[in-house]
Amino acid sequence: MSAKLLLSVGMPRAGSGWYYNLTHDLVVAAGFQDARELRKRYHLERVLTEVNCNIGALTPHRLFLVLIPASLGNIFVIKTHAGLTRLARFFIQHEVTKPLYIYRDPRDALLSAYEYGERSRQNSKTSAFSQLRTIEDAVDFIHDYLEISRAWLACRKVLHTRYEDLLLDYDIEVNRIVQYLNLDRENVLLREVIENYRPGGVKSGQQGTHLVKGKIGRYKDKLTIEQQSLCLHVFQPYLEEMGYNL
Repeated sequence: MSAKLLLSVGMPRAGSGWYYNLTHDLVVAAGFQDARELRKRYHLERVLTEVNCNIGALTPHRLFLVLIPASLGNIFVIKTHAGLTRLARFFIQHEVTKPLYIYRDPRDALLSAYEYGERSRQNSKTSAFSQLRTIEDAVDFIHDYLEISRAWLACRKVLHTRYEDLLLDYDIEVNRIVQYLNLDRENVLLREVIENYRPGGVKSGQQGTHLVKGKIGRYKDKLTIEQQSLCLHVFQPYLEEMGYNL
């Protein structure tokens, strides 16, 4: 594997925690490094936050700090929801970093974000979604990520994964990940990881996976006709571009 820093990128509430942990554990099973251990060893707790080693914005300061362990021969996976910056694009083009991007029907993503915010408030916790008090708030929130999504999807050196495909065609999509990362599909440890993250095998709410409901098309049952019309008005160009049913 030429690139040392692997970047798992995701639209919020698009199975990005599941995607990250699957990718992370595949890489570790292949004999490379555990990002959580590197975070401690190189004192990167302020840069790689939360359980999933989230780098946040791809700023020069943050990227150069995480490239220190990468430059010393460590191959590992970190996570972000952030947009594609000029420096990140440069590193991708020169194979310093190797990104994977997962996206989802924004209507299901916003519903998941809204419900997560509700749970956070009920448990008196603060999260990135706790300010989403209405579906309209969630529509605006996800809409801001669509340009970010388009940028990652337009980058040819990025592996693109639809959440719905990972859920329905798991083996095919995992094989794409394994091939993209040049890992040995016959490795017994890899096969164990693949089975551990198979849909239905990951325990609901398992720390780091962010899987609670995870179903496709829940917005049809949970959103009112008016809210669905709003979503269609706001998201129609993106839905058409990505091939989602209107």
